[in-house]
Amino acid sequence: MRRRTALRLGAAALAAPALAAAVPGAAAAAPRLRIRGADLSCLAKSEDLGGTYRRADGRQDDPVRILAGAGVNWGRLKVWVDPADGYNTTPHVLRTARRMHRAGMRLLVDFHYSDTWADPGKQYKPAAWENLHGAALERAVRDHTAGVLGALRAQGTPAAMVQIGNETNAGMLWPDGSTDDWPRLAALLTAGAEAACAASPGVRVALHLAEGGRNAETRWWFDNAVAHGVPFDVIALSFYGYWHGPLADLRANLDDVSARYRRDVVVAETAYPFRLDSADFLENIVDLPSELVPGYPATPDGQAAWVRDAAAAVAAVPGGRGLGLFYWEPAWTAVPGNGWDPADPASGNGWENQALFDYDGRALPALEALGRG
Repeated sequence: MRRRTALRLGAAALAAPALAAAVPGAAAAAPRLRIRGADLSCLAKSEDLGGTYRRADGRQDDPVRILAGAGVNWGRLKVWVDPADGYNTTPHVLRTARRMHRAGMRLLVDFHYSDTWADPGKQYKPAAWENLHGAALERAVRDHTAGVLGALRAQGTPAAMVQIGNETNAGMLWPDGSTDDWPRLAALLTAGAEAACAASPGVRVALHLAEGGRNAETRWWFDNAVAHGVPFDVIALSFYGYWHGPLADLRANLDDVSARYRRDVVVAETAYPFRLDSADFLENIVDLPSELVPGYPATPDGQAAWVRDAAAAVAAVPGGRGLGLFYWEPAWTAVPGNGWDPADPASGNGWENQALFDYDGRALPALEALGRG
């Protein structure tokens, strides 16, 4: 995902058919999505630092159990190579994957191929790979991918889907894997995809862009991926309305690329605020009324309407190719020490007003909307 300031480091509407789902509350009749997911990458650290979570009635409970009870049936976990805080590594992915498995959730593993955040504005190599190039860098991608997925399979919690890179609009593992050199980028993507399928037979391979409402950019990227023979099963897109436009743009893009490439599509990240003020000292990523999507106020009901209508946009993709969506970091609340910078325990959290738990840790209506998907 893209971030403003601290966490905010990334910052033609298309003609589309009338979209009933773009009107708040108009999605009641949409079919239920196969994937009703939540990215829980920051959960382990939050709980280790004292974070607690409550059901809507105020009862404290395991947040994974709260999500599953609401109907969330997939979890997404990012993987970093050697992060400063030691989280989002193989042991922590295994730990949270066990909890998801017990709750009946399937797993999407999100490889960043970095020691820290990888997004459209930065795709930095892990420090240990800094001097690797060509076949050596491809081997590192293969070994890392196979190691994580093999460990998940060995503990009986295999990944059902895997992202080879995160928001790779401009490539990954810069400078080697920049979109300025598509043959080199394609070789790295292919190394990851092939390693995933070998280590975890049956896993579905997704390629992920932060271009949810931008059809020309999505086409350009995937035309290149196809032309260079990159294997993939699913097109994954981030879509944040306050950056990427109206839901009609998302719908038009999903409809087009699912048909153009004959692939299923998934919204790998979306979110929306339920309030604009901050629970800690750091300004939030979205904190101004002017940043909101028209028709969706920063209230619990406005947040729930966004989730319902985003789900309806995905469900309406022709041919049943709209798999579902993942809400990004619904449990990343303002727990001291669990800030945006893994190298700085004093860093704040600019996300807590987009979580699906309020500032008292109580589940919000949008969680039920996500689970009903």
